[in-house]
Amino acid sequence: MLRIAVIYPELLGTYGDGGNALVLEQRAIRRGIPVTVQQVGLGDALPDADVFLLGGGEDGPQFAATRALLADGTLARRVADGAHVLAVCAGLQILGTSYELEGGDVVEGLGLFDGATTRGDERRVGDAVVDVGGRWLVGFENHGGETHGVTNALGRVRRGHGNDGTVDGVRHGTVWGTYLHGPVLALNPWFVDELLADCLGHDLDALPSPADALYAERVSRLTR
Repeated sequence: MLRIAVIYPELLGTYGDGGNALVLEQRAIRRGIPVTVQQVGLGDALPDADVFLLGGGEDGPQFAATRALLADGTLARRVADGAHVLAVCAGLQILGTSYELEGGDVVEGLGLFDGATTRGDERRVGDAVVDVGGRWLVGFENHGGETHGVTNALGRVRRGHGNDGTVDGVRHGTVWGTYLHGPVLALNPWFVDELLADCLGHDLDALPSPADALYAERVSRLTR
């Protein structure tokens, strides 16, 4: 049984990142893996899940989500016990040590990885490509923050900006993060399966689908 929990979708769902849960669920089901998906609203208790998903959001909702997660403390405990997290954009910033809001206020993060986010000199908007161990991760970024000091970045930026113009995201133990929207799992079938395999603790057989051709087309267009 794979247990998926989507954290505060009413706050962290601005860019369609909730679709990551659907993709992860369907890739598991098509392999015969039973799945449950729980939407965790603000004020709800965080369940005992195998993977938690956090999406993007604006400053106000991001701050509200951070305050609730810090006060609750459950997510940090779940990760310490081996649960996975996939965090996108604002969700990524929340999991770091701190982030800066528009206006200069600095907010303490959950500290699940080393990395502090400051306001950038301009908003980063557009297609992005990240080299993750020799494979391309494609998506779309839209953020005003820059994240520095990440010692275990997900990959190196080949197009776009990512964390700081050089690297994107984080992969620190069971904590995975990226600035790429899309939703990122819908655009990158190989990445879904890598996360799924890591959650389950074993390799997976290939699962050919039309998503592979769409992925190849995007890679060709964005890396030419």
